[in-house]
Amino acid sequence: MPIVRRILTFTLNNNLSKHEQLVQGIIASIEDGTLSIGDQLPSINNMVEEIGYARKTIFKAYEELKNRGLIESRQLKGYFVISQETNITKRMALLLFAFQSYQEEFYKTFRKEMGKRFQIDVFFHHNNLTIFETILTNIKGKYGMYVIAPIQNQKVVPLLQSIDPKKLLLVDRYLDLGKSFSYISQEFEEVIYTSLVQLLPEIKKYKNLILYFNEESDYSPISIRIAFERFLKDYNINGTVKNNYSLGTAFKGTLYFVLGDTILWHILRDCVRKKYKIGEDIGILSQNDNVAKEIVFGGITTISTDFKEMAKMAAKHLKNEDTTQVIMPSKLIKRNSL
Repeated sequence: MPIVRRILTFTLNNNLSKHEQLVQGIIASIEDGTLSIGDQLPSINNMVEEIGYARKTIFKAYEELKNRGLIESRQLKGYFVISQETNITKRMALLLFAFQSYQEEFYKTFRKEMGKRFQIDVFFHHNNLTIFETILTNIKGKYGMYVIAPIQNQKVVPLLQSIDPKKLLLVDRYLDLGKSFSYISQEFEEVIYTSLVQLLPEIKKYKNLILYFNEESDYSPISIRIAFERFLKDYNINGTVKNNYSLGTAFKGTLYFVLGDTILWHILRDCVRKKYKIGEDIGILSQNDNVAKEIVFGGITTISTDFKEMAKMAAKHLKNEDTTQVIMPSKLIKRNSL
């Protein structure tokens, strides 16, 4: 068997552990064309018979090759080559809501921090349960690490719990998967509520406070709406929740709390057309900070976590292979829009 002969050449290298000899032998077989994509590796039992190493040693080698994204295990069929990218240290899947500005910021920082020897494949579920389940089912078992911004729905919990806790990191949103799972997430309800309380003097300048909340288009957690409605009740504020913004309906004396950037730009465009002054005629409060919000109209007030810092923490977690359980702080960034 050519692959076995190739591996045996590495058993002469005493500087390598037994499992490293197996890994390097299979990598060399891929690089020299002995193994191609789709080829099946010898079973663990066959490897035990041919090379004489313990089952756990061979299994450990196959698991490392899986983590690098070079092979995959197929139930009741065995192990198969799926990639020839032998220079990759680890192959990981990054599953996000969508490529919005703040998630793009997370990705760019994460990509930079991980470096070139880590292959990152990006997927988007758009807060759609069916899409989320389909993607996760298709990629399960094919990556060495999974970084996932989860839908906060109990239906996805069993699916996420089926992934080895050491290979899964939840980011952005929190789900309770058990003590052994890692997360770097945000908290929404108390952050939004306390931020609105801090802004009470500014809010009282306006006759009406409107929250645009749409779980499907904004991917926003229901806890934001709960916090908003609690604030209205506790402080007797005239306010309401709306699903969507209709073009041309920006009115003086209104403070708009906007979660999605698309609605934000529509409101700002209407203000330009109507010659409203931001921070005087109308107020704007937005979620998730970015460079544009820091600059336009003298700055947009935001409630946001630091997505660059979240990305750096995620990269550190993956490199150190620790257990990480962190709720990221968010902060109110006051600018001229109120």
